Amino acid sequence: METQKSSTGLKVGLGILLVLFLGTAFYTSKLYTEKQESEKTLTTEKQQVMNDLNNMAKQYDEAIAASEVKDQDLVDARDRIQGLMDSLKVSQNSVNSLWRYKKKFLALQEEMDELLVENDRLKVENEYLATSLDSTQVQLAERTVFTDSLLVQNTELTTVVEDAAALQTVGLVGMGVIERSSGKQIPTERARRSDKIKVCFTVAKNTLTEAGDKELYVQVIDPNNNVLGSNDQVQFEDQVLNYSLISRFNYENRNLNICEYVARLDDSKFEEGRYKVNVFNDKELISSSEFTMK
Repeated sequence: METQKSSTGLKVGLGILLVLFLGTAFYTSKLYTEKQESEKTLTTEKQQVMNDLNNMAKQYDEAIAASEVKDQDLVDARDRIQGLMDSLKVSQNSVNSLWRYKKKFLALQEEMDELLVENDRLKVENEYLATSLDSTQVQLAERTVFTDSLLVQNTELTTVVEDAAALQTVGLVGMGVIERSSGKQIPTERARRSDKIKVCFTVAKNTLTEAGDKELYVQVIDPNNNVLGSNDQVQFEDQVLNYSLISRFNYENRNLNICEYVARLDDSKFEEGRYKVNVFNDKELISSSEFTMK
């Protein structure tokens, strides 16, 4: 009887142990399955966060590339995203860890929205400023052209006034003269009998010319192309003028008759032929005439 009871108790104990073992195995299997599913979900969500961060980084790169002026705020924000991506790659797959990264991602997303809005606003302002600058440059160019035109006109007007104010001579004549001991002069066409060559001209009235002491260069050239008189030289920049005499006078802005004389050299006679007389105001030839002595 006791043996039968002992056998029954053993069977019951074995049954309980079997039930416990099967329950433990089922529970363990369920936990493993749930863990696998949880890790899979965490891996998927981690990859999603990584993809979102990649997209944000690309948006920053595009904004930086489109900006003519490097925006340091955009660069710094992109660097923060890159740092978060590097940290996420080596992080553990846990709910707490992933939640922290999601919070950081959301904060960066909000920051990016604000920065991109500000960047767009600055781009619009820069485009407006560039348009305004182009308009200003066009106006400056037009003003420069106008100013240059005025300068050219002013220069031309100054040249016209200077030309108009220059001394002019009229009625230039040359002739041989016989000079008596009394001082009386007798015009002659005979070269051998001439004591001097007389050159006369009128300095014309010109109210634009400044009154005062003036001088003109008189040049008398004989038939042999020799410059008579003093035959001195005066230099005007790259031009040299040989002259017979300098006619000096006081000009009072009205017609002024002037006569000058070129004497023959001692023991010499004037040559027969055509003589040429020129009058220069500085280097400018203002009057010319010819006469013949026989």
